[in-house]
Amino acid sequence: MNQDIKLGIIGLGYVGLPLAVAFGKVRDVVGYDVNQERISELQKGIDKTNEIDNKILDNTSVKFTNDEKSLDNCNFFIVTVPTPIDDNCNPDLSYLESASRLVGRHIKINSIIVYESTVYPGATEEICVPILEEISGLKFNDDFFVGYSPERINPGDKVHTLDKLVKVVSGSNKKTTNVINDLYKEIIHAGIHVAESIKVAEAAKVIENTQRDLNIALINELSLIFKKMDIDTYSVLDAAKTKWNFLDFRPGLVGGHCIGVDPYYLTFKAQQLKYKPEIILAGRKLNDSMAKNVSSFFIEALNKNDIDVTKSRILILGLTFKENCPDLRNSKVFDIVKELINNDINVDIYEPNVSMEDKIDLLGAMLNNNPQQNTYDGIILAVAHDEFSKLDPNEIVSWCKEKRVIYDLKNALPSFAKDISL
Repeated sequence: MNQDIKLGIIGLGYVGLPLAVAFGKVRDVVGYDVNQERISELQKGIDKTNEIDNKILDNTSVKFTNDEKSLDNCNFFIVTVPTPIDDNCNPDLSYLESASRLVGRHIKINSIIVYESTVYPGATEEICVPILEEISGLKFNDDFFVGYSPERINPGDKVHTLDKLVKVVSGSNKKTTNVINDLYKEIIHAGIHVAESIKVAEAAKVIENTQRDLNIALINELSLIFKKMDIDTYSVLDAAKTKWNFLDFRPGLVGGHCIGVDPYYLTFKAQQLKYKPEIILAGRKLNDSMAKNVSSFFIEALNKNDIDVTKSRILILGLTFKENCPDLRNSKVFDIVKELINNDINVDIYEPNVSMEDKIDLLGAMLNNNPQQNTYDGIILAVAHDEFSKLDPNEIVSWCKEKRVIYDLKNALPSFAKDISL
């Protein structure tokens, strides 16, 4: 172990916190976040992202702080801040730029800065390095060095955890790459893959989620076609996946801060280079439209069942962007809520992973984690949380009136407990 490394991790969300805790088992770590509320919770052993067990958090040696003076003694920084998109689906690099300015105030001769935030190829050296040079007054690859190691955290996944995932690493020169490689080996048991350049590592990350996005878009489009043919999509997929090389993707909403965002980073860079990425953008457009399609199918089913749409009361099961995760960022369920309310439908939401005191703009919907019998004209199972799968399907059905429409977006309910599926 290189005892000369003094590690500081910038950003303590879904990526930074597991990283800090893992490194905290083998060396001293400063965990920095600008959010005082987040730091206070972590200092009390509370992780609202549910990525780290509170007992583990209670016993970690990581120094959680929002005092940037605590970074003065650090010489190795890992940046794990969010990289969202703006309202025009362009990269929002403001968090990355702010973190680079922060680090620039604390780096010294021979410091190494590794970025884990998802970016387009070239962003580390084109955006971050100039900021580091400007703020620090030091020269890149002479006085300080950088690297890129794409994060692969899957929120809510307790199987594919940080230590069990192969880590891709890269550095601005060979010596830096070796130091970064040796550091990550302290916590990664699945192995390290050394990329030949920072741009290669950046590109590898951004295409991982772009590939998934396009595969899901294909299945979503097939589900729309099969619906017009009155064919059950899941029956088709179950038959098709008996072939050894069929990829078992399923239709659904594509939100969150990875799959629904990362492709736009790649398309942004491509368009800067005067190339129009038609397939990637087409997949994004289709996946972004699925919430509207779901709402239309549901309203159509209500009408066919002689349910007065404008007087109907609907329960949506799940609001977060994925199963067993409290993260609401870029959840496409919000789009469904908006579409239904715009059609004068009364909407309740059952979301067991979000506390009632959290500030949530529900666009006029109500949180109801205790539904009663014979209350709803329809239910949409949007997110298949474990809490819902543990329920007796008969109980879910009992929440509906006699005339009802239950729309199962996740193919999680038995046939008697659903009327339509995606």
